[in-house]
Amino acid sequence: MWLPALFLVVGIALGFLSDITIPEQYTLYLSIAVLAALDTLLGGIRAYLDKKFDQTIFVSGFFFNIGLAVVLAFLGVQLGVDLYLAAIFAFGVRLFQNIAIIRRHLFKTRKKQGDL
Repeated sequence: MWLPALFLVVGIALGFLSDITIPEQYTLYLSIAVLAALDTLLGGIRAYLDKKFDQTIFVSGFFFNIGLAVVLAFLGVQLGVDLYLAAIFAFGVRLFQNIAIIRRHLFKTRKKQGDL
């Protein structure tokens, strides 16, 4: 369990130490992709806590969600319609639902252990 945390810290450190800038025309796509990735990550944590985690579903869902969100944003830009808002709404709702379920699961676990 410590290995993902280690790589998260290394990734954050490399991000702060690097000099990479994202061109302004790609910021919309990057923000949607990050939101989709966070949604998938929290969904994976939720599935793990529910003992339903499947690595194949997680990895395929990760790339599919990011791809779908970026395609929606791209189509919206081409059509002159703010389609990216649909992705923001969908992923945002799922993020909050997953966070709420993870929080409840952790409180139940701690309550059973007698910590609360």
